[in-house]
Amino acid sequence: MTSEPDQLPGKKIAKAVLVAAVVLLGLWILHDFIAALAWAAILWVATGPAYARIRHHYPRLERGAVLASLFTLTFALVVIVPLAIGIAEAARESSDAAAWLAQARTQGVPVPDWIRDLPVGARQATGWWQAHLATPGSSEMEISRLFALASAHSRTLGGELVHRAMIFGITLLALFFILKDQEILVPQVRIASAKLIGSTGERVAAQVVLSIRGTVNGLVFVGLGEGAIMALLYWIAGVPHPFLLGLLTAVAAMIPFGAVLMFAIAAFLLLIQGQLAWAIAIVVAGLVVVGIADHFVRPALIGGATRLPFLWVLLGILGGVATFGLLGLFVGPAVMAVLLLLWRELVLGRAETVA
Repeated sequence: MTSEPDQLPGKKIAKAVLVAAVVLLGLWILHDFIAALAWAAILWVATGPAYARIRHHYPRLERGAVLASLFTLTFALVVIVPLAIGIAEAARESSDAAAWLAQARTQGVPVPDWIRDLPVGARQATGWWQAHLATPGSSEMEISRLFALASAHSRTLGGELVHRAMIFGITLLALFFILKDQEILVPQVRIASAKLIGSTGERVAAQVVLSIRGTVNGLVFVGLGEGAIMALLYWIAGVPHPFLLGLLTAVAAMIPFGAVLMFAIAAFLLLIQGQLAWAIAIVVAGLVVVGIADHFVRPALIGGATRLPFLWVLLGILGGVATFGLLGLFVGPAVMAVLLLLWRELVLGRAETVA
């Protein structure tokens, strides 16, 4: 029997090489935007249930891509409004900060009482402060050094902000088109995965979806809860700008143990005001909140969705952040969940059903 022309070994190899070359070329062209496309896909997966419910109850919103536009606009506001609040707060405080710096350069900064009252290291801290900040000459030198360091990083920071803004815009654009065209895209992805890797592809995709949604619940919503609790505690303790600091705590809390930095900043602000007891109380309360969230709530939400043990949840998050930045918060656990799925199928010798 004569082989069809497309089935000849040489033509199959040439076709595979051509496809691989085109795919690699496409990835190279898009490499600056892969992160934006990945963010858009993650947001689409995370908002899928809510989008489906609204579309079911209000089908008229599908006309003219109104619902996709509303979802995209909502996400944009969720990001832009807190940033605007933070910038407005910083601008409002800039004049006071400038006046304090001018006074510090001309008169020095006296040693605060809370440093002398420290239970440990008070003498060393007092000596350092007197040598570097207490006199006009020493404070002038330290502040000038700080300004020089800030100036050296300002140009790099400006370029990074422009790049981040561009990625954010492309993410919104990609999210809009995914939401608008998902009825076409989803079946196509299923057909492609079935042809490439068979039934395993659909199980892997289901595991990725469960992992991303579990991670969103475990990181984003729990982080927002931590931020709300700490904002209330900041307000009770008298920390300056408790709402803004609580918002920053919520963002930092999405990274395991990241909220500890914000507790330290809040405690430092209280120490400057001479509130040593409140500073200790904020640190202790913050550690309790983080301990409960990171050791009980998050493992149940993330690991429960994918049957992923807490160790692999933690390693996936930390390793993902180290490799991909904030995107790794969601990519890391998803990869660990897929690896565990494939391992279980290999060990059990049968396809495992993903709930």
